[in-house]
Amino acid sequence: MEDFYYRKLKVYHLAKELVADVYSLAKSFPKTEQYGLTSQLCRAVISIPSNIAEGMGRFSKKERVHFLEVAYGSLMETMCQLEIAEMLEYISEEQIQGIETKVTNASKMLISLRKAIENKITN
Repeated sequence: MEDFYYRKLKVYHLAKELVADVYSLAKSFPKTEQYGLTSQLCRAVISIPSNIAEGMGRFSKKERVHFLEVAYGSLMETMCQLEIAEMLEYISEEQIQGIETKVTNASKMLISLRKAIENKITN
């Protein structure tokens, strides 16, 4: 296995873009949210590329799938928290729409990558 294989994955780069987007939005959240929604949202979004990288660094295909599933869960958590931020009027509908497109694309990519690895397990 090549070192830093995860760097070749489009989903990894898209996940890093999401990190930058979310961190940029989170800067505008109220200071009272620093240890609440802001912190939780930033931890969730940073977990996405981190788990992709960790998973692809594992030798076991089952472990790779596990970490991709964790990344997917963090992706869903991120979207949920962005919806809450919109509901609380910390961000606008327009701001969330651009990110939602990236979340949808990352979701599809993670599912495809997971299926490809699972196919290698069964074959």
